[in-house]
Amino acid sequence: MRGPMVESVVPFAILARGASRNRPLICQHRAAGEATVLHDAYETIGDPAAGPFLFTCEHAARRLPEWQPEPADLPLLDDHWGWDVGAADLTRELALRCGSGALLSRFSRLVCDPNRAPDEPSFVVREIAGHTLSWNRAVDEAERARRRARYFEPYHAAIDRALADRVAAGPEVRLCSIHSFTRLFDGRARAMEVGVLYDDHEPYAQRVADALAREGFAVAHNEPYSGLAGLIYSARRHGRAHGVVYLELEVRNDLIATAERARAVAPRIARALAAYAPGVSAISRSDSGPAGA
Repeated sequence: MRGPMVESVVPFAILARGASRNRPLICQHRAAGEATVLHDAYETIGDPAAGPFLFTCEHAARRLPEWQPEPADLPLLDDHWGWDVGAADLTRELALRCGSGALLSRFSRLVCDPNRAPDEPSFVVREIAGHTLSWNRAVDEAERARRRARYFEPYHAAIDRALADRVAAGPEVRLCSIHSFTRLFDGRARAMEVGVLYDDHEPYAQRVADALAREGFAVAHNEPYSGLAGLIYSARRHGRAHGVVYLELEVRNDLIATAERARAVAPRIARALAAYAPGVSAISRSDSGPAGA
């Protein structure tokens, strides 16, 4: 059954550019849950070769495809160690509202981390706070390579294909990686609600940050992690490989911890992302002003 009809908040002119006359209507009114394709390592939503954005979500799932966790493992799988709480629901909503495609991982970051380079020690985490994860207890280099081939590479190959198709089809596309972070860190509350992470594209990041502030969010640049420190691996890898503008959004997970909360927050973030869409100059700052302006 088709889901509820949702109107896109991205300007029609942006959606329509480079598409057939009928495509904008499909993008503006795509039903929730429609055109979702599941693969072992990733999930595709909508048509990644259409729309002004390609969304990715590297930490979308807490799924262990091949392993049965021990009871002591479960709390770690369920919290931020295992996945980015709420990020998958938010990514789906943004793809829907922005008339764009999305690619989401279908394996826990504790299998292997699709937002880390494979040669990094944190690509496969054995131990968390003194607890050894049961499925990572005996991981050696051969097992790291096997997981890379089975999960990491198919996920990133899908992003590569989607961006190659989208760039070839034209017009421009923006890459946006969606993540979430915890409200508490080392026992202290984080006041920020959304972080805009970037390295090469500060003018675009500034536009998005300004637009998010106008939507009422407490915004920070390159927090709680920094793109300048190499902590946006996936967005940077694919953005640079395909010559597209890229950034990562980190949303505080208490704001999107349930599907209902993600649906409530998504329209505000989607409106802010309109400032990042192709066809909107990164230099013009006429829309920058105080929150609520």
